[in-house]
Amino acid sequence: MAAVRISSRSGLPSLLLYLGIGIAMGQDGIFDVKFDNAELTQVIGYAALVVILAEGGLGTKWKEVKPALPAAAALSIVGVGISVGITASAAHYLVGLDWRQALIIGAVVSSTDAAAVFSVLRKVPLPSRITGVLEAESGFNDAPVVILVVAFSAAGPVEHWYVLVGEIALELAIGAAIGLAVGWLGSFGIRHVALPASGLYPIAVMAIAVSAYAAGAMAHGSGFLAVYLAAMVLGNSKLPHWPATRGFADGLGWLAQIGMFVLLGLLVTPHDLLQDFWPAVIVGLVLTAVARPLSVFISLAPFRLPKREKALMSWAGLRGAVPIILATIPMVSGIEGSTRVFNIVFVLVVVYTLIQGPTLPWLAKALKISEDPSETSDLGIESAPLERLRGHLLSVAVPGRSRMHGVEVAELRLPAGAAVTLVVRDGNSFVPAPSTVLRHGDELLVVATDPVRDATEARLRAVGEGGKLAGWLGTGGTGGTGGTGRQENGTADVPHLAKLARRFAKGGEAGPGSKAGGRRAHH
Repeated sequence: MAAVRISSRSGLPSLLLYLGIGIAMGQDGIFDVKFDNAELTQVIGYAALVVILAEGGLGTKWKEVKPALPAAAALSIVGVGISVGITASAAHYLVGLDWRQALIIGAVVSSTDAAAVFSVLRKVPLPSRITGVLEAESGFNDAPVVILVVAFSAAGPVEHWYVLVGEIALELAIGAAIGLAVGWLGSFGIRHVALPASGLYPIAVMAIAVSAYAAGAMAHGSGFLAVYLAAMVLGNSKLPHWPATRGFADGLGWLAQIGMFVLLGLLVTPHDLLQDFWPAVIVGLVLTAVARPLSVFISLAPFRLPKREKALMSWAGLRGAVPIILATIPMVSGIEGSTRVFNIVFVLVVVYTLIQGPTLPWLAKALKISEDPSETSDLGIESAPLERLRGHLLSVAVPGRSRMHGVEVAELRLPAGAAVTLVVRDGNSFVPAPSTVLRHGDELLVVATDPVRDATEARLRAVGEGGKLAGWLGTGGTGGTGGTGRQENGTADVPHLAKLARRFAKGGEAGPGSKAGGRRAHH
């Protein structure tokens, strides 16, 4: 827990602290624990990586990732190829490694780590188009990189590049199909099968995600892509007890990272790292200053992204646990010089994480890349099914900047069959009246019958985004006027009210002389 607090306050990814704990416990450390089982490390690392990818997929918002999918796919395929070629050439010509070792290093360090990137950017709000690309890239590029590393580490000559490209395409296609199928079937089952205890929902979600990895691997596809996509489908399916599930996944993700990093620290021998320090610095410099920027600018050339955003994405290519885990593959395969490859990768990850991690927030501010502070916060809605009553209990949290602030309960215009039954404000709960004005920080309990559950949540989110006139302004959601921009009788357009509507909708508040405004002063 102390390591988590230190990493949070210092801006450094927790990776470094846990690696340091492992090194302190291992050879040349305080406890001098002898551990050199690369095969066990690889197995545990793979298992931890599955959990981390599942947690990342559950937290990925589809509305942010969807427009970024083409760019992320280009980065994960074309960008990885460019990065491997440039980095391998540097390892061969500048450091003197043979081509097999150089290609392994180039492939290993071409995978980015979402946990490392967002652990240092969590305090710097970024536009969704950037976070979407970085999240999707980190989830997608593990799959082709694993295929490349396994191919380069296999006994015998390395296959021709066009054979590798075909294998990568086939495995990615199989993994994507299985992941989407398992995610959809799993979400359908969880939404329609009532489990006997609420605590089983988080376990079921993680079990489904891990099953996607197993199914993908057994079908000779990319299990890593399968688990990420399955988790992303589950995470965007409005599952029951979602906040509890998200918290459970976060805890498992932290546990997986901690165990994996400590184990990797145990595996390394510190005194062997000194002779490979400068080769690692040289390869990392080429990777960071040449390979990553070129891979970003070339692969994203067809997309109209500002140069400053591409520059931030170039510097945001942090390497974390994945490259160190993948560096154990040639060790298990018995490739000549694999220990040196592992040491170079280890030093490279540590040194350049120390450099890039603390400077990422500074670079984002220097490039003036930040999210619009006026952007509306999304509502936090938890759904608990009431099986025997054929209904749902929705717990709604009204965050800061939400336009639900200033809206009266009656103005929510929920569908028939739904009602706000309780409001919790400043630690006190009360049954609201139709004229009760909602505020930032309120928590609402909304009861909805089963047929209108989805429509009720859609309406709540629409009001949170567009205020009391959501629907009149074209904002989605049901109830009242709907989203047509017409009066309830559907006969008269209201373009002449647009200016007035925007003024009312801003902040979800009525004018100072309005009836609602007068009532709000008494709440």
